Amino acid sequence: MDLKDKKIVLGLTGGVACYKAAELCRALVKQGARVQVVMSEAATHFVGAVTMQALSGQPVYTDQWDARMANNMAHIDLTREADAILVAPCSADFMRKLAHGAADDLLSTLCVARPRRVPLHVAPAMNVEMWENPATQRNVRQLLDDGICLFGPAAGSQACGETGLGRMLEADELVEELVASFQHKVLAGRRVLITAGPTFEPIDPVRGITNLSSGKMGYAVARAAREAGAEVTLVSGPTALPTPHGVRRIDVLTAQQMHDVVMAGIEGQHVFVGVAAVADWRVANASDQKIKKAEGGGAPQLEFVQNADILATVAATTTLSGWPYCVGFAAESENLMDYGAAKREKKGIPLLVGNIGPQTFGQDENTIILFDETGHTVLERADKLTLARQLISEIAKRLERRSLLT
Repeated sequence: MDLKDKKIVLGLTGGVACYKAAELCRALVKQGARVQVVMSEAATHFVGAVTMQALSGQPVYTDQWDARMANNMAHIDLTREADAILVAPCSADFMRKLAHGAADDLLSTLCVARPRRVPLHVAPAMNVEMWENPATQRNVRQLLDDGICLFGPAAGSQACGETGLGRMLEADELVEELVASFQHKVLAGRRVLITAGPTFEPIDPVRGITNLSSGKMGYAVARAAREAGAEVTLVSGPTALPTPHGVRRIDVLTAQQMHDVVMAGIEGQHVFVGVAAVADWRVANASDQKIKKAEGGGAPQLEFVQNADILATVAATTTLSGWPYCVGFAAESENLMDYGAAKREKKGIPLLVGNIGPQTFGQDENTIILFDETGHTVLERADKLTLARQLISEIAKRLERRSLLT
């Protein structure tokens, strides 16, 4: 659980998006967080304090003059042990209060009185015209200047019937944002390009050749890189996985399409991580029409041609420019120690991640081995996001050492 034992003050202000706050509270608790809910008076018109108390398991505070605390200082005591404050939804009016240091109710007062070590995050939720209003945008700039982090808003249809920016992020997206806020920004300012998932090589319009890669590891690496502060582009083969929040995703089908997208976007990237299980061959004589069964049951004669080696091609560009730092993945069915070390040298890359593929495809956990010029390092079995974060940390260390040497 990424938020285990974290103390989160969840503030609610007036808005129909309060229904999402109930789901968010439940999700935070499932992540192991201890959630203390504080509601503005307006928020109570959209969701009840009893509901939020049931979901958080903690008493809910709504009144600046609440006498349940012995010293009558809820605005002080509620944040002294907090790890973060998240106001979701955050209305345009409450953003105004924060921008101007107003303290006229419990929630605004505790935000102003919070210790400097406690980060304040807000999830805007309002009508598109309210969001785009010049006064709101001035307040946004002030909040950012004051070090307050904005999660969103998102664009889409709104309760008023209009469409545009102003929607509060979904609960799972806010959880991702909050988890990311606690991660070390070891790749801040870096651009990272990642491939993930399988490729699909057509035989005809309805059939093709693919593999069992689920894409889970590649998507975990993309999320971990974004958590570490990087600008992340994810080139993905066909998967059913949701895009990690804040990651730019480009969907492809075939190995050739993946190659073309990667090579078109590789310039200016600091890191390339080739996690995708790319097909080594494609069908040279693929049919434009569905291949019918031949009389007598004969199988169609397929001819194959080798696909371009994306990782080796990117590595070759690195030798000329110095960037990007290349990381490859190798899924083997046997002799991983020998094959992994040999593949790293053959590809001409500084770091290769090896695992036993058939045992990990589609699974949520893995064991991986890092091969570099000094030997190998085993990262013990863990969930794939934990391993991805460890990998990103190792990449960041190598980038730092490389910067010191150049």
